[in-house]
Amino acid sequence: MKVSVVIPAFNEEKLLPSTLGAVRAAAAAFTARGWEWECVVCDNNSTDRTAEVARAAGAAVVFEPVNQIGRARDAGARAATGAWLVFIDADSWPSPELFADIAARVDSGRFVGGGSTVRLEPGAPAFARFACAGWNLWSRAVRWAAGSCVWAEAGAFREAGGFGTEHYAGEEVYLSLRLKAAGRRRGLGFTVLSAHPLLTSARKARLYSPFEAVRFLFRMACTFGRASRSAEACHLWYDGRR
Repeated sequence: MKVSVVIPAFNEEKLLPSTLGAVRAAAAAFTARGWEWECVVCDNNSTDRTAEVARAAGAAVVFEPVNQIGRARDAGARAATGAWLVFIDADSWPSPELFADIAARVDSGRFVGGGSTVRLEPGAPAFARFACAGWNLWSRAVRWAAGSCVWAEAGAFREAGGFGTEHYAGEEVYLSLRLKAAGRRRGLGFTVLSAHPLLTSARKARLYSPFEAVRFLFRMACTFGRASRSAEACHLWYDGRR
């Protein structure tokens, strides 16, 4: 068994070293089972030292010139050689316990993939913690994976068309729906793990005001998600603030 950890990265030289360190430590859960693993970082047209930092840490690096997170994840997946793919965002820190939970589900043979609940880093603003708690409840109820942690059997991921290029935000929701459909065809499940949430950065809550966040969500709701197809509408991910 081989697992590929895929990390999309756009101008992430500051946080990427700690993420790669956390991934390396968490991957002990795979090696403890006798599994191989690799880390693939997709440099999504960065203008900083993202690629250099990734290579220095021993990760394989691929380049995606179009700044879109779905494209970056898919480019990383195309370079990956594992039978299972684990997508982790460059500002998130998986624990050995989370990877052990994923490995247990993989080993069970009963799942096509899944996600994880998330936990914001200490010091996150109260409104962000409230929003995160709400997302976690919804994510578990409807089995929508958060983009910061998606895991899937490689064949099912490719059968589902990957993350795709249609959306600039929320692409993980549409992938979750397609993976669940692929799982039903195979008699397999799709689940969102919750025992050991993924620790993730709260920087968006510090860089953007609650008004900006609510305005984005309002625009998504009013357009029934169609605004997710516009990079401009999804500026919280693409305007380069770090």
